[in-house]
Amino acid sequence: MSFLEELKSKTLIGDGAIGTFLYLQGLDRCFEELNLTDPEKVKQVHEAYIEAGSNVIQTNTYAANKVKLSRYGLEQKARMINERAVQCARDAAIHNGVHVLGTIGGIRGFQKRAQSMEEIVESFEAQMESLLQCDIDGLLLETYYDFEELSKCLTIARKATNKPIVAHVSLDEVGVLHGGVALKDALLALEDFGADVVGMNCRMGPFHMLQSFEEVPLLTKSYLSAYPNASLPDYKDGRLVYQSNPEYFGNSAKNFVEQGVRLIGGCCGTTPDHIKAVADAVKGKEPIRDKQIKSKQRQRITVLHKEREEALEQIVQRRKSVIVELDPPKKLNVDTFIKGAKTLKEAGADAVTLADNSLASPRVCNVSLASIIKREQSVRPLVHITCRDRNLIGLQSHLMGLHTLGIDQVLAVTGDPTKIGDFPGATSVYDLASFDFIRLIKQMNQGFSFSGKDLGAQTNFSVGAAFNPNVNHLEQSVRRLEKKIECGADYFLSQPVFCKEQVAQIYEATKHINAPIYIGVMPLTSSRNAEFLHNEVPGIKLTNETRERMAKVSGDLEASKYEGTEIAKELIDEVHRYFNGLYLITPFLKYEMTVKLTKYWQSKLTVANAKKVSY
Repeated sequence: MSFLEELKSKTLIGDGAIGTFLYLQGLDRCFEELNLTDPEKVKQVHEAYIEAGSNVIQTNTYAANKVKLSRYGLEQKARMINERAVQCARDAAIHNGVHVLGTIGGIRGFQKRAQSMEEIVESFEAQMESLLQCDIDGLLLETYYDFEELSKCLTIARKATNKPIVAHVSLDEVGVLHGGVALKDALLALEDFGADVVGMNCRMGPFHMLQSFEEVPLLTKSYLSAYPNASLPDYKDGRLVYQSNPEYFGNSAKNFVEQGVRLIGGCCGTTPDHIKAVADAVKGKEPIRDKQIKSKQRQRITVLHKEREEALEQIVQRRKSVIVELDPPKKLNVDTFIKGAKTLKEAGADAVTLADNSLASPRVCNVSLASIIKREQSVRPLVHITCRDRNLIGLQSHLMGLHTLGIDQVLAVTGDPTKIGDFPGATSVYDLASFDFIRLIKQMNQGFSFSGKDLGAQTNFSVGAAFNPNVNHLEQSVRRLEKKIECGADYFLSQPVFCKEQVAQIYEATKHINAPIYIGVMPLTSSRNAEFLHNEVPGIKLTNETRERMAKVSGDLEASKYEGTEIAKELIDEVHRYFNGLYLITPFLKYEMTVKLTKYWQSKLTVANAKKVSY
């Protein structure tokens, strides 16, 4: 009897984790390579699960794709690894009436941009073709965190074969996928895409997976499947470990049957003992034909702070605007910073931006200072957030805290690597790059956490992003800008420019972009400062004229600051001509320089407005 025919009338028992079982036997390597180097060991794993009661086993090919095998230098052996894996499973299943599913694991984790969809599709198609040319009874697409990836791969597979396809999503939160898609909606979509069996595997133990199934109805064209982990993981000796709880796991299997699940196996931490407990528990239990859905009412509240001002991207679209960066100090005395922020506002700055440990050096927390200047000086803060210093948990918590403080303007940046800062031995986190971080912020604006959990309210962030025009090929930087817009960026702050002609070049390269751009200008403080920027900072080149002008006043501090301010004014004239937004960068907390430049920008607006009136 075929795999799908059996599912019509009975609950089938899948196998458990192959990697867990091999690790318990002292093996800690690329498990898929064992298909070539020790096929007998792989066959023994299959036989152990079959003896425990599995009537559906999967090939040892979860990570047997070119992307993941490349970590071990095995990508050229991908086809052979998949072929041998099927042979190992078939040798174990012979004369047992056991169904063999060819397993293809998901590639994307939470860093969506780690691999392009083109790379994923190429890898998937190659592995799928290798498996379909062998003697398998169907495909198992498992451990897909990214629904876009699973949808794409399932669509490709359905066109390629009439064999049964099992499609599994993996959840971080009960009942929802990344982006807030309800599990019920995801499984219905997978059914429409052509999956014969749909369900979940990995990440969750039986308790939370059962909770997720409570809102899932019986489907009309597909069967339900569940491969939970043995438990929640613990972390010991540098490795995730799971509770050994076969009896509990088996008792949970009865509840899965009551939720309409007809294919039950195990994922991380499960062993043949767990599968035997499942097989014993569901033996003789008929699949259910009707199900009452437990519906949970979810209410999301939009919370807008009463004091919220017009967003910066709205301001700069309506009129000329200036924002000024004032870095938090490296020392604990913050009086100069607070005075500077107040003075900049009085000079006409629409916002004061606060970098997040710029140049990978520790400074007073920018959120603390942002809260102070907002509360005590009524200064609007634009808070920079780097991906460098916080993992995914910390980033989301940080954003929730900003929302609670009523700070709604943020700049999402990847951040300079730690090796250039004061603590080169510190770890750079980079769980997310700026692209994915922008997506996360926009997702929270919809009321969902990164994992898809309902936050109970929507954040209200306006998201700025960085734009670097100081590159050899400006069109490449513009393409990155366009990608950030696709991710949800509302406006941009550019790296500082030091050449008047460059401003016009940036305008020509970006005039098709609808998102506003604040052009960065940083006044030079000395000849030494100019030479450092020109010779040591990647991507920044000063004109010979600028360097010569600063060199002429070398050694005279006041004359150097004056000349640096005059050069900046000339750049501001060009920015005013082409752009609505000016982004002034205060050097070394010398806010008196950017105060003068802010007033200069405002004076140009006064003159321009007066001309309009005279007309």
